This record gives sequence, structure tokens and C-alpha cells, in this order.
Amino acid sequence: MSTYLSNNDRFQPINLFEYEKLAKDHLSQMTLDYYSSGAWDEITLQDNHAAFERVKLRPRILVDVSERNLTTSILGQPLQLPLLIAPMAFQCLAHPDGEVATALAAASAGVGMVLSTMATKSIEEVATASDKFPDSLRWFQLYIHKDRGLTRALVEKAYKAGYKALCLTVDAPVLGQRERDRRNEFALPPDLHLANLATISGLDIPHEKAESGLFTYFAQQLNPAVTWHDLEWLQSLSPLPLVIKGILRGDDAVRAVEYGAKAIVVSNHGGRQLDGAIASLDALTEILAAVDGKVEVVLDGGIRRGTDILKALALGAKAVLIGRPILWGLAVAGQVGVSHVISLLQDELNLAMALSGCAKLEDIDPSLLRLPRL
Repeated sequence: MSTYLSNNDRFQPINLFEYEKLAKDHLSQMTLDYYSSGAWDEITLQDNHAAFERVKLRPRILVDVSERNLTTSILGQPLQLPLLIAPMAFQCLAHPDGEVATALAAASAGVGMVLSTMATKSIEEVATASDKFPDSLRWFQLYIHKDRGLTRALVEKAYKAGYKALCLTVDAPVLGQRERDRRNEFALPPDLHLANLATISGLDIPHEKAESGLFTYFAQQLNPAVTWHDLEWLQSLSPLPLVIKGILRGDDAVRAVEYGAKAIVVSNHGGRQLDGAIASLDALTEILAAVDGKVEVVLDGGIRRGTDILKALALGAKAVLIGRPILWGLAVAGQVGVSHVISLLQDELNLAMALSGCAKLEDIDPSLLRLPRL
């Protein structure tokens, strides 16, 4: 298990919340606000984790849990535990190694990584790093830009570099209003750039007076006219399976399957888009019922403990995405910090399974849960 000791006080974080506290000492206020903020009043941001607290566990007893198996697969690829790192932009704001450090930590732990379109390390750099681990699982997260040639180029680069799926974010036709970013006039420092977009088309995050540069970028570059029919064009660009991220309704999940999605990520964008949207966990049951096993379903949003992963799996998710805590680990100790965050979640899930009477992931089912009364 990877460990980290603070150089100042030899403090050893023992959970993700402690990593968050430590990260505040390693990040500028602008970066901290960018990573941690949600849209408007941040109601959905807070509710993502609160939803897990509303679900209670009903453990089984007198089950042989002397050995536990946390392995699974997603889209046919093996995972050492049911976890992927969510796509997150601008990771070099947290640490100079940025997405490369995150990719190395993910690959060495046997979990997946989804690389953001808005990465500060290139598609190729991340691929080269994680290819040191032959079974590494990486997807490429995509926004459809107004410039379709740019979108095509990104897909072609990801396919050539060995990414295993395209993860299309569909909940951001425009960017949600994150007031902390607006107040800070968020922009990248001069030495950081959008590693792929700047290379292909010279695009970068602008500096805007009294506004978030990211908000302006989305308004200028991303295409709010994208519809379901554009998925056919996107899938024509490569043989990569399509994952749709950002679904919160059963009817949308059904349409995603009809239009060729191979997996769905139930997500409200970490509470950063439509404030007041339901928590991801609260949307999961409806979506699972709607797709009826036709595709794999992954949950994104609010995971902070191994028990949260257990609850998501018990409801029927195949795996979960973890976001902000990875950034806290990256800020505190680079690759070592990310590895430690992953190992903390692995240890907590392992323990939660033992205490719930589950020796393997297949033993985790809805009978373990008491859901809140509506």
C-alpha cells in the first residue's frame, strides 16, 4: 500500500476527508475553488454525498469472508476493484506531473482512468506512461466542439494511442455557472495549456474580466446544438465503444442504448452544471431499471468511502467513478498521493464487504440496503 507522510508534521492521512484538508495547503485559492466548487448554491454538490448517508446497510452474519475478491471488469476489461478515475481537467494545477501521475497511479493499482478533453498532459503522454502496465484501462472523455474537424482529430488521436472507449459528456451543452470561478476570473497560468487542443487548433482558456475563462471557452467552442443523431456521426469516426456520461433519467438511458451506447455513467457532473439536479445515487435505480441489463452502468458523484462504493454496487452499478479526492491526493503528494487515495478506498471496500457478509462482488445485492422512505 502506498503511503504519504507530510514533510511538516509527519501527518499520515487515513481517509479521503483528511486528504482534502491537507490539499488546501498545497493549492492556490483559485485552483482550490475551481476543483471544489459546484454550480450556483452548490445544493447538488452537497447532495451527492448526502444521498449515500441516507442509504443504510443491512449486513449479513455468519458468512465465510476469510478471503475477499474485489476484481471485476468493465466493457470486457479487467479491474482490480470496481473503480475508475473520473475525467477532470487541468490536473497540472495540482501537481506538475498532472494527468501522467494520475494515469501511473491508476494503472499500477489496476483501476481505470478517463482522460479529460481539457487535460494539461497530452493523449500520447498519458498513454505512454500507462502503457508500462500492459492491462491498463483508459478511456478518453470527449466534448463535441463546433469545429468537427477538431473533434475528429481528438477521436483519431485517442484511438491511435490505445484508449479503449470514448466517454462522451452530454450534460454540458453550455457550462454551468460556478460563481467562485467567476469571482476569481478563473484562467490557466501562462505556463499551462490545453495539451491537445492547443496543439491541434491553438485553442486555450482565455483571460476574461469579471468572468470565468472556462465559461467563455465553452460558450465560444462547444456545440450546444448536439443531439442524439450526432452520436451516429461520432461512432463513425472509430471502432471505439461509446460511453455516455451525464444521464439522470430513465428515458434518456433508453435512448442512449438505442443510439449505440455500450455503457452509461449516471452523473450530474459533480454538481457543477444544473444546481438542484438530483443526486447521482438517487437517479441510479431508475436508470438501471430502464436499461434492463442491456448495458453496463457506472455511478459518478459523491463517493468518499468504501461503504459508498458498496452501496452503489448493491443498487446495481458495475463500478464507480471517483473525482475530487484524486485531485487532493495529487496535490498533496503527486503519484504517491493518488495511489494512496486509491488504496484507502480499496481497503475500506474490502473491510465493508467483510463486515457485510460479502466475499466477492457478486454477493453484493439490494438486500444489503435499507433505502430512505420518500
